Order: sequence, then C-alpha cells, then structure tokens
Amino acid sequence: VAVLFAVGIQLLVYKSGEALSRKRNSYISGLGQFPSEATASGASLFNWRFLSVNGFSWSNCDGESLPGKIKSLSVSPDPINIPGDLTVSTVLETKVPLTSPVKVIITAEKELLGEWMKVPCIDNVGSCTYDNVCELIDTIFPPGQQCPEPLRTYGLPCHCPFKEGVYSLPDTTLTLPDVDLPAWLANGNYRVTGVLIADNKEIGCGKFTFSLDSSSWWF
Repeated sequence: VAVLFAVGIQLLVYKSGEALSRKRNSYISGLGQFPSEATASGASLFNWRFLSVNGFSWSNCDGESLPGKIKSLSVSPDPINIPGDLTVSTVLETKVPLTSPVKVIITAEKELLGEWMKVPCIDNVGSCTYDNVCELIDTIFPPGQQCPEPLRTYGLPCHCPFKEGVYSLPDTTLTLPDVDLPAWLANGNYRVTGVLIADNKEIGCGKFTFSLDSSSWWF
C-alpha cells in the first residue's frame, strides 16, 4: 500500500527470519525439541514445511481517487515458494507527505465453503490494525542507521516522514525464509485489503488475492 509496500517487503523477510531464529534457539537451548513438534512420549521429531503462494494478483481499491497508489507491481515466480527466492519490482506514488502517526488497517479473509470468512488478528498476523507503522519501522530499523538492502541501493527511505513523490524499486531478488504459520492458515484462497491512513485521512488502499498451499513431513 503506497510507499510503505517496499518497507513492508523488507519487514516480512526480517520478521519471518526472526521468528524462525527464535524457534531454532528454543530447540538448541531447550530439551532438544520444539514444543509443538514433540510427541507425547517426549521423542524428538522435526517438521519441515514447504509453503507456496499461487495466483498472486493486486489492484488499487479506488482506482485513481486516492492520493496514494500502487502504479505497478510485479512478483515472480508463480508459484512463489517459501523458503525460496522472490523477485519483485514496483512503482509507488503518494501525492501527499506521510508523517507519523501512519495507521495501516489489514483485513484478511479466507474462503471457506464458498464464503469469505474474516481471519482474526493473532500475534500481529491476520486482520490487524497497526496504529503507528512509523514506530513499528523504528523498532526494526533504529533511526540513525542506514536503511537495509535493497532500499539503500535504490535510495528508498525506511523511516517516516515519507515525502510526496514516486518511489521505484527495480527487479530485486529477495530470499524468503521459512514462515511459521498455523496449519489451519497454511492452505486455501485468500484476499487481503490494506488501508493506509495518515492525518485521519485515507491515503491509499490495495487489494491482494492469492492461494496458499503447504506440504510438510517429519524426519
């Protein structure tokens, strides 16, 4: 959604990798097993999950009516494999400056028996409201430090305020780590709407649809 999409990609890679690191550390420092992967007898088993994202599509909710918009967005391959590599390019525009606080409202829905059901917000995943994305970004990328790649290479900011203008990210390949999703979320058709609000005004709105498919096995 608008300028924050590029930062969001980097946050996704960072946070999913952070979650995986915590999981691994729990295994190393604990009893030799992940709590959710231990059998009743205490045996140590490992679960590897392979997740794919299929049929990704996007659109601006209100066409040209809002000051913030996604002008173009391309992701490949299709399907996107997680873990795996993702190539993304995008052009984003905001006709107004974005200053703190910037709110993002995410509504995520999953298709069940032909009906769309709202996914609840659990551990900041799902249909969540982030009241100040600027503060969230600052906790990940402390002010005063350089922005991470690929933002730094292309001169893209990673802190509020964001100036009005057009922001371009050429084809960039990112390595996506394993994402620890609950089994009930890891398969199905989804649609996600993201609304960006600044100065109590709706700045941008994006809609995204995709399917998730996962497979897992024990060893």
